Amino acid sequence: MPARIRLGRPMRNWVKSLFHIGPAGPFAAEAWPGTMALHRRIEASLSRETWQTTQAPGRADKMGSRMFRTFTRGASRLIAALASLSLFASCVAASAGPAEVTGETMRHADAPASVGDWQSYSRTWDEQRFSPLTLINDKNVQRLGLAWYADLETYRGVQASPLEIDGVLYNESIYDVVTAYDGKTGKVLWKYDPKVGPEWARLACCGPSARGIAAWKGKIYIGALDGRLIAIDAKDGHEIWTAQTFPPGHEYSITGAPRVYDGKVVIGNGGADYGSRGFVTAWDAETGKKVWKFYIVPTDPAKGPDGEASDSAMTIAQPTWTGNFWDVAAGGGGNAWDSFAYDPDLDTVYIGTGNGSPHMWHFRSQDKGDNLFLCSMVAVDAKTGQYKWHYQMVPEEDWDFTCTQPIVLADIVIDGKLRKVAMQAPKNGFFYVIDRVTGELISGKSYVSVNTWASGIDANGRPIVLPTAHNTTTPHLMSPSWMAGHTWHPMSYSPLTGLMYFSAQEQGSVYARAEDGKYVYRKGANNTGQAYGNEPELRAKLQAEAVAAEKGYLLAWDPKTQTEKWRVDYGMPGSGGVLSTAGNLLIQGTINKTLAIYRADTGAKLWEMNIDQAPVAGPITYTIDGEQYIAINAGWGGSPVYNLTKNGPFRTGTAKLMVFKLDAKGVALPPLPPPSALPAPPPLRAPESVVSRGRELYQQTCVRCHGEDAIGGVKDLRWMTKETHDAFNDIVLKGIYREKGMVGFADVLKPEDVEAIHQYLIARANEDYADASAKGK
Repeated sequence: MPARIRLGRPMRNWVKSLFHIGPAGPFAAEAWPGTMALHRRIEASLSRETWQTTQAPGRADKMGSRMFRTFTRGASRLIAALASLSLFASCVAASAGPAEVTGETMRHADAPASVGDWQSYSRTWDEQRFSPLTLINDKNVQRLGLAWYADLETYRGVQASPLEIDGVLYNESIYDVVTAYDGKTGKVLWKYDPKVGPEWARLACCGPSARGIAAWKGKIYIGALDGRLIAIDAKDGHEIWTAQTFPPGHEYSITGAPRVYDGKVVIGNGGADYGSRGFVTAWDAETGKKVWKFYIVPTDPAKGPDGEASDSAMTIAQPTWTGNFWDVAAGGGGNAWDSFAYDPDLDTVYIGTGNGSPHMWHFRSQDKGDNLFLCSMVAVDAKTGQYKWHYQMVPEEDWDFTCTQPIVLADIVIDGKLRKVAMQAPKNGFFYVIDRVTGELISGKSYVSVNTWASGIDANGRPIVLPTAHNTTTPHLMSPSWMAGHTWHPMSYSPLTGLMYFSAQEQGSVYARAEDGKYVYRKGANNTGQAYGNEPELRAKLQAEAVAAEKGYLLAWDPKTQTEKWRVDYGMPGSGGVLSTAGNLLIQGTINKTLAIYRADTGAKLWEMNIDQAPVAGPITYTIDGEQYIAINAGWGGSPVYNLTKNGPFRTGTAKLMVFKLDAKGVALPPLPPPSALPAPPPLRAPESVVSRGRELYQQTCVRCHGEDAIGGVKDLRWMTKETHDAFNDIVLKGIYREKGMVGFADVLKPEDVEAIHQYLIARANEDYADASAKGK
């Protein structure tokens, strides 16, 4: 029979002091580099009083060795007896290194040894973004304060969720620069810069930001904007291997976070807006060798099979496309730029796919066919990438809808039956609950108050598309639009409340397809197939309606009943990702430039702090030495907001990584620099024909970063200084601001095109300057 060894409180206190779990001891973590994982396991184990060994009583000389082996494979057991101090010291020195994430730690993320870490993008493979930690809770959160921050020295959007493993916080800033910090103090341990060229910012619709990194067995993985998948050592940041995930010379980019599923790094890419054929790849985490590749849309059938894992799926997809889309559409799109989840029991990877290229169904597929697997959830075998099933949310995709928003897995009782589900709230305004074993739609319902796309979902799981939804050459208002009912911002599911939490928004947009013969694929440009300048009076009327109706809110949604439980109204879109905890907390960065915390059950606000930034990233939480921390990247950027500058210029500080804990005092953010006066625009001297041409080119080339009607965005171009106006051609054509992310467009635009865009912006500034000045802006 195995022996049971019981340690009294004095003995446990001695072990705590020995390991510097409390007062300093001879085997403190700082005295023995690389032993943080062992210390954390011992700390977790000390909450117990009894340990069981497989050795017979009295075999103390073998027990230390046995317990050491137990520790190194991740068990939460304490060494009850030591053969000698020197043997013990050698055991400590040989313990696991940093970021020792494995299949075991991920499968048991709630175990005492791992529960205080944040080991993957959404903490767990099911992407729930729920933490069981309760040290910060609805009773004491009012004591929260800023513990430390790191200035990321950019005004661009920062979208990454950090990782925290064994006391080290790993973070990613713009252009994929990764920094390791001491998670307790903020001390920089190392930094790695992959040196991504600034020209790549132009091929990412929302700037050179990434959503996160991955960790596995002592390595950190970066999906770089330029397509490299890079493995670096978690100990010091040196590069171990790199693989190129997409072919050079094509309009791809990576902005999503890689995931590691049992030793395979899974990564997608963006590029549908610019003309590409979407795919997902898996790579061996140790060697960087490709394991499998899954294409999302078919290509020219005359070329034959791709010889990839998706070949069987392409025989399903091919008949749903019409015409020579591989030429006209420059690939067809479907890119899975940020939506993955993994069920290890089913050994299944779930992929959320993207929009069509071009956006307009008319040009992409002659108004025919569902165009699989655009805007779908696709399940594939994790080992081989072989197709299992799919569910398409948006057949006949015609609106730049993507289904690349977060997929969350959970086991939920629905109608008295426990169901294994995958849940998603994509751009189209519907919340979906899908059986993740079979792909069967369980339920779907619109979560926004206005949906001009579809009235519901029929008994066969197809959307009931409204007769006015598909695009013609006549402008019409769509809501949701390309700006989404819910976009990429992380959402969270709490198994305690049974609710899904996410940032919802209502932003209409004017759609009209180009006339036949007017759409031509342009390499490196945003290939929408839309018309932008026709019927300007109707467009102006519809756009005014869209601006007036804009709203954004934090939504608590019950997936069992498909009903709203509560909401927090923010007035306009732009608030970020969320995190829920067992302390009955829901945490979100807001468009009001605050970090806010609510009761997860009722939505009552518990705490809020002005941080001079509107975080869009998802928060994380972790523990070190018995203290719980909340960390978030705060850097505004992403889709435009119509009313962002309604009450004055939208000013923020530099982007920062901010870390909070209870009773933290003495750390304050620097004040904002003083505002600059609103510059008066130069007079408009161009004829209307030039302004109209500029409007069309602006929509094709600039709108993603600078906003509809040149309002909002990363830089409001209505309010350029005289120096910026004077340098406008050099900025746009020569890329003299490329280090700021504004690369040159000489390969896409001619000098007369740039002048037309400039005159359009001058016209917009003159239209709005008087009202803005009258309001004291």
